[in-house]
Amino acid sequence: QVQLVESGGGLVQPGGSLRLSCAASGSIFSINVMGWYRQAPGKQRELVARIASGGSTNYADSVEGRFTISRDNAKNTVYLQMNSLKPEDTAVYYCNEDTPWGGIYWGQGTQVTVSS
Repeated sequence: QVQLVESGGGLVQPGGSLRLSCAASGSIFSINVMGWYRQAPGKQRELVARIASGGSTNYADSVEGRFTISRDNAKNTVYLQMNSLKPEDTAVYYCNEDTPWGGIYWGQGTQVTVSS
């Protein structure tokens, strides 16, 4: 059974930083594409960043240059370093795992609030 557990969310002032972590279990983590998505109130869930098994990454235009996704296959963990946070980054952030055979898994989400 695949489980994804996010941590690291919280309240931060504009311009601040947070690092989110997502610990995966029950899957062959190293071969899967990992991603971070977010959903703000009243909006659809959107892609923030993804990282392939080989380490290639892609980012939403809105976070390019401010956020960095990384993975540690030895720890079955994916990270999202978020710098220069803005109020519009406020959302519930979800970890996502995509397997080569079409399996898609989600974490429970972690709240990030950017406010002064």
